[in-house]
Amino acid sequence: MAKQKNRYSDKELKEFKDLILGKLKEAQDDYNLLIGSLSHNDDHGTNDTGRTFNMMEDGSETLSREELASLAARQEKFINNLQAALVRIENKTYGICRVNGTLIQKERLKLVPHATMSIDAKNAQNK
Repeated sequence: MAKQKNRYSDKELKEFKDLILGKLKEAQDDYNLLIGSLSHNDDHGTNDTGRTFNMMEDGSETLSREELASLAARQEKFINNLQAALVRIENKTYGICRVNGTLIQKERLKLVPHATMSIDAKNAQNK
């Protein structure tokens, strides 16, 4: 009977680390763009040039800013999850399901590199 693997090899962990670092850089770039949009760092001081007061525009702008803030918060959470995944790689616990202790499938980790639960555990949780 073949011994079941209880963790990913150092070589596999390095592959996941490289994948996560790439996604982390992309996520941080996106986050910086969102924050820049929220703080109007990218409007070059022309935000209210020639603009007349209009209630509809103000309401629309508020909604847009709320959506940007929501996106920024989600992006920040994603970044934190990716950073936590890097810590698990360093601890050599990456890819181990926190519910049942089995290895999370590589395919799942490639799609959701910050996953902490196997598909079976995730599906059981959602029932």
